[in-house]
Amino acid sequence: MKLGVLLCDDVRPELQAKHGNYPAMFSNLFAAVDPSITLQFYQVIDGQYPQSLSECDGYLTSGSRYSVYEQSRWINVFQGFVHQLYFQHIPLAGICFGHQMIAQALAGEVIQSDRGWGIGATQAGLDVPLIQQPPWLTDPPSKITLLVSHQDQVIRPPENSKILAGSDFCPNSMMLVGEHFLGIQGHPEFTPEYLFDLIEFRKSTYPALTYQNAVDSLEQPTDHLQMTQWIIQFFRYRQRLSHQQIFNNTE
Repeated sequence: MKLGVLLCDDVRPELQAKHGNYPAMFSNLFAAVDPSITLQFYQVIDGQYPQSLSECDGYLTSGSRYSVYEQSRWINVFQGFVHQLYFQHIPLAGICFGHQMIAQALAGEVIQSDRGWGIGATQAGLDVPLIQQPPWLTDPPSKITLLVSHQDQVIRPPENSKILAGSDFCPNSMMLVGEHFLGIQGHPEFTPEYLFDLIEFRKSTYPALTYQNAVDSLEQPTDHLQMTQWIIQFFRYRQRLSHQQIFNNTE
């Protein structure tokens, strides 16, 4: 299976020598879970897009330091591309900025939250009734922990959304829109070491207590591998449905 990674930013130059850029982060993550996955990278922040939507079996996004509601040409073009993916029924997994762009592109709402920064390792509860549980979301625990770094939040999901996970701080932290768009506020591709250095780089941005709580939280284990497994299962499930539909149409 080939997945296209839509790059919406770069790791800050000051941190790249130690941690690499986003392609390295995603490559390391997927290699650890399923080495058979092929990743193709598109620098959408610089206007690089697939020549055809069929180049990949599905797409996922990186995060970004930018906000989806900013009036920037590349963000507007990217919003249109996400809109096109949705109505062409191409599967997308949006990470952080991409999660928020799903809402922005599909008539939801994203704002800078009055709850402040979400940074560090945070828990979200998974409370999906069995009858509504997607088939790819196998054996979900009651809570899942991921690394996060965001001020913006989805406060109104698009129509036809199911909230799969949330917390008091971030109620809409994981959502399924239709059956082929998956939004995840957390960062399975981040490592605690990278997020620690990013927090240190931005230390003056945070209130002192927020900073300290975030640093302390990095000691706890995260469920990034489980989340990545679900992402892969989400794409494989959509791929099987697509192949089945093609088969049925040729009978």
